This record gives sequence, structure tokens and C-alpha cells, in this order.
Amino acid sequence: MPFDLEFWLRVGVETLTLFALIVGTAGLIVPVFPGLVINWLAILVYGAVSGFGVKGWIIFTLVTILMIVGNVSDNLMMGRKARESGASWLSIGTGYVISLVVSFFFSPLAGLAAAPVGVFLVEFIRRKKWREALNVAWSLMVGWGWSIAIRITIGVVMIGLWMIWAWL
Repeated sequence: MPFDLEFWLRVGVETLTLFALIVGTAGLIVPVFPGLVINWLAILVYGAVSGFGVKGWIIFTLVTILMIVGNVSDNLMMGRKARESGASWLSIGTGYVISLVVSFFFSPLAGLAAAPVGVFLVEFIRRKKWREALNVAWSLMVGWGWSIAIRITIGVVMIGLWMIWAWL
């Protein structure tokens, strides 16, 4: 039985692509991790290496739309839930900035904890009522939970679409 180099290269490319997709999707639990972009890039590289074809272009277009929708919905869900509970734009913006700064100096998980603390502090200073400020911070976290659920669902759908392209 001769060694089939083309087969093993294909297996290698598909294995690396699947690994990148799993890492990208698993990383979506961390709010500042660009998992959907990583998934999109993995599928783009797969298409560039293996060739797109008609099915590939259709699936890549769907994956691109999903990536954009997922990234936009992430910010909309968090802000929307906080706004529904009466948060000011200042507190939401402060929460985002604090989250980014803390994530940069410490870790993304510390940034996750810092955002609602920042929102709470701004809302407490603004309202002078700690229960209302706590409600706003909680609403931000509920929005984060929904955005993570949406992004993970989109990541799994992206993996499924790639599998259809690669294996069917």
C-alpha cells in the first residue's frame, strides 16, 4: 500500500481547522476573546488551502454573516439588558472601559468581574441607591450571559457548516 501524501495533507489541514474551530468556540466563554473571528479565519484558511468551490463560497458567506451577527449581538445584548434596567450610557461605557483596562493588566476573567463593578459604582454615585445600582449591574451580567449563549450557538453552527463543507 503506497503512502498517499495528498490524503494525509488533507487530514492534517482538516484536523488543524477543526482544532482551531474548537478553540475559537470554547474561548467564547471569555467575553474579550475573539472566538468567532478565530473561527472565521480558520474557515477562510481552510478554503484558501483546499479551494472554495461553489459549496465553499456559499458556506463561507454564511459563516461571514454569522460572525458579523455574533460580534454585533455581543455588544447589543449586554448594553440592551443594562439599558432596560435604567443604566446610563456613561455607566455602560465606564463598565466597558474598566473591563478592557483590567483585562489588559490582569486577565480577561478579571475584566469580566470588573465591568459590573464599574457599572455598579457609576450607578451608585448617580442614583445614591445601592439596590438599584446592583440591579443594573446584575442586568449587565444577564445580558453577558445571553450574549455568550448566542455566540457559542453561532460558533457551533459555524463548526457544523464547516463540517458540511469539508466532509459532505
